[in-house]
Amino acid sequence: MPQSIQAVLALAETELAAHPKLLHMFKQCFPNTLETTTRLMDDGTSFVFTGDIPAMWLRDSSAQVRPYIQLASEDPELRRIIEGLLKRQFQCILIDPYANAFNEEANDNRYENDITELPAPSPWVWERKYEIDSLCYPIQISYLYWKQTGSTAAFDETFKQAAALILQLWRTEQKHVEESPYRFTRLSGPPSDTIHNNGMGAPVSYTGMTWSGFRPSDDACAYGYLVPANMFASVVLGYLAEIASEVLGDASMQSEALALQEEIDVGIHDFGICKHPVYGDIFAYETDGQGNYTLMDDANVPSLLSIPYLGYAAKDDPIYLNTRRFILSKDNPYYYEGSVAKGIGSPHTPPRYIWHISLVMQALTSTDDQEIAELVKLLIATDGDTGFMHEGFSVDDPTQFTRSWFAWANTLFGELILKLIHEKKIGAMLA
Repeated sequence: MPQSIQAVLALAETELAAHPKLLHMFKQCFPNTLETTTRLMDDGTSFVFTGDIPAMWLRDSSAQVRPYIQLASEDPELRRIIEGLLKRQFQCILIDPYANAFNEEANDNRYENDITELPAPSPWVWERKYEIDSLCYPIQISYLYWKQTGSTAAFDETFKQAAALILQLWRTEQKHVEESPYRFTRLSGPPSDTIHNNGMGAPVSYTGMTWSGFRPSDDACAYGYLVPANMFASVVLGYLAEIASEVLGDASMQSEALALQEEIDVGIHDFGICKHPVYGDIFAYETDGQGNYTLMDDANVPSLLSIPYLGYAAKDDPIYLNTRRFILSKDNPYYYEGSVAKGIGSPHTPPRYIWHISLVMQALTSTDDQEIAELVKLLIATDGDTGFMHEGFSVDDPTQFTRSWFAWANTLFGELILKLIHEKKIGAMLA
């Protein structure tokens, strides 16, 4: 166990001593990724799998280690883990930038034999559901790691090649119908597991945003422009421009990143905002650039709820606040209230199941200490008597849940509690 993690657990012993269940949960959840889903490879990389599925998602693995970055400056062991993960992620992107999840070895294991590419997909690829956020997350954590530690170790030739490929792909997917080679059809499973229209998706018009086949829940998009994912892309394009300027000395990459960021931002504001009769101007979850919108939020991140956490807009941004009121209401088709809990779920999980990730994100993006306190108490009460967080759980019975081993949810919960410990708020909230 890295020394910095041990120090955090020792701090928790003191700060949470009056709250034994929370202390037990924190000691289980915060180090869960490092204890159970991290493997150090002989080639110097790190393989961080998601938990009860043996593959490494670019999204999940990034989110799993993000809370540890704040501790990495003086911890060589933790730096080895994070730098190894970044090295492996950018190698994976060069293998297939459209893939979302990868194998530990080139063993040809995969979730399903989908119709997505000829010839057959790489033996490294577990699944090839294209999601914008799969490419955002590695840039995000490489930037945050650099800013925290000062280390530029991640920004090697592999990074440069992967970054250039990401820019090229996002450019291509601005004109998905006309220019994209990507198609995806799954012959088994629920309808949300496949992209309709011969794997191409619903028709879209040019907006400036970049197209996504799937949501971060791994469900197919209804309309191709996934607004929160484009917001995330905008943020990391700003990061990439800064890296290109200050580390790589690549003025061309900097210029390209900033130009694409501007086009995406214009698309979000011209096509991703709609006027709701109750809430006023709100961000749509998806749009097609042809006047159609999906008005909802999904529990997984990037989500509309997570906009401030992503760094796209402030917590007090008027359109975000309007959107927040909408998605935390019954007008959001995936907001559920039950006898035990209330919050945002997902079409990926059963009806009336909400996600611990969305509850933590609600707390992380709130400016109301009373709301945060209620959410912390709810998180403690809905562990299903396991001491761990889960994917989704029933709003009427938290012992009914999906995914008993979901490291991202555990680590994110730990991030929230550590933040509240550092802010000296946790005691008052649980009093």
